[in-house]
Amino acid sequence: MPSFADLTTESGLKSLNEYLQDKTYIVGFVPSTADVQAFTMVGATAPCATKYPHANRWYVTIQSYSATERAAFETVSETVTIVAAAAPAAKPAADDDDVDLFGDDDDAEYEKQLEERRKAAEALKKPKEKVIAKSTIMLDVKPWDDTTDMAELEKCVRSVQMDGLVWGASKLIPVGYGIKKLSINCVVVDELVSTDVLEEQICGFEDYVQSMDVTAFNKI
Repeated sequence: MPSFADLTTESGLKSLNEYLQDKTYIVGFVPSTADVQAFTMVGATAPCATKYPHANRWYVTIQSYSATERAAFETVSETVTIVAAAAPAAKPAADDDDVDLFGDDDDAEYEKQLEERRKAAEALKKPKEKVIAKSTIMLDVKPWDDTTDMAELEKCVRSVQMDGLVWGASKLIPVGYGIKKLSINCVVVDELVSTDVLEEQICGFEDYVQSMDVTAFNKI
């Protein structure tokens, strides 16, 4: 159950941004009622893209769906909860008996011990784990004409499988004259998947696919 501070506050948006650092949606790999709930809590204004890039990317993605489409999102049992900020602990009153008015004759030795302990603690620290760079990509896949079987086209697209590639939500968007294009989201590991490889494999389904375009590319 995802929990955040008030999503209209700086602390709430910060926690949401950190939570979405390696996620496309609030729960799972497709948009759900949890996304709608969090989207409503954030309000009508998208989080600042500079301060909260992951929260902004998620908000813009959910905002791209109409109210009718959001109402049809998958229903999940997980809900978003708002955690009240804890009140700061009261600072204990100073005890006059503990005040050293004349200083400590062993200050130099004390500072030396502190430095030795600091160095020992640094030596015990584990090396930082390598951060795996990921991106979320929105693709537009166009058919040849209005007779193209769009269900088969999407089936072909999703059949493209490789390490570091996870397919997400999709929808059909009218482009005119009865023709619709497939708009589909995916999350990729940058070192393993390139858009050139994706385009080559998707456009390889020549019976269904006329072309593919990248419409959004955001680092996670």
